[in-house]
Amino acid sequence: MNFEKTTEQDSYYDDLENMSINEIISSINKEDKTVPLAVEKALPQIETLIKQIVTKLKSGGRLFYIGAGTSGRLGILDASECPPTFGVSYDLVVGLIAGGDNAIRKAVEFAEDSKTNGWDDLQSHNISEKDVVVGIAASGTTPYVIHALKTCNSKNIVTGCITCNSNSPLSSVSKYPIEVVVGPEFVTGSSRMKAGTAQKLVLNMVTTTTMIQIGKIKGNKMVDMQLSNHKLVNRGTRMLAMELNISKSEAKDLLNKYGNVRNALNKFNDGRS
Repeated sequence: MNFEKTTEQDSYYDDLENMSINEIISSINKEDKTVPLAVEKALPQIETLIKQIVTKLKSGGRLFYIGAGTSGRLGILDASECPPTFGVSYDLVVGLIAGGDNAIRKAVEFAEDSKTNGWDDLQSHNISEKDVVVGIAASGTTPYVIHALKTCNSKNIVTGCITCNSNSPLSSVSKYPIEVVVGPEFVTGSSRMKAGTAQKLVLNMVTTTTMIQIGKIKGNKMVDMQLSNHKLVNRGTRMLAMELNISKSEAKDLLNKYGNVRNALNKFNDGRS
């Protein structure tokens, strides 16, 4: 297999310390513009993986993200936003990072090099054939992730990955790989930049599309969102007022009574039928 780690290639720019602020941010912006185009090329791979995830979740399974460093943090971010956004349980989408929760804020030395901890972390959540595990690694070479997916494959667990190099070791052990090749970073090897942006875009697609497919959106509205602050209560009130053609006062009363937008819609419509 021909594997070239483009995420480690030398930047197209040099003498960064001699650039003005405007030159730096303009150059970063120029590079960032290439990321959505790279994601677009991977849409067929993204669609294929999402189909697998939707099938598993509809059958009672869960989605796991597993990664290290920036990639692990992005997976945790995406997973942690699913319950408040879509009203799902906190164990439906789970993010795991090499080094455990301490690694979310601080780097844990050599945690990503473990060949056993990834599977151990998955086992702590009683991983099974019902579930899907997506490895996230910009380089596609992280042992913590690769060996976790290898073990998943041996246990007949569906595996996917999000990486930013072609033909990487991680892709080779993923049944449904996603490769978004963004090329060299503005700061050589700083994959928190374009690669991280690409991974975030893909993660947005994966969970948003999945949640739509399993019925967590009505029209274009987050009817199952948790009403965890005044902004979201106000948003829910507006949704109900528009959908039911009632006053905001009536809508807020319904929302307070039934706890979320979907329940309020259903109860109101049941009362009219």
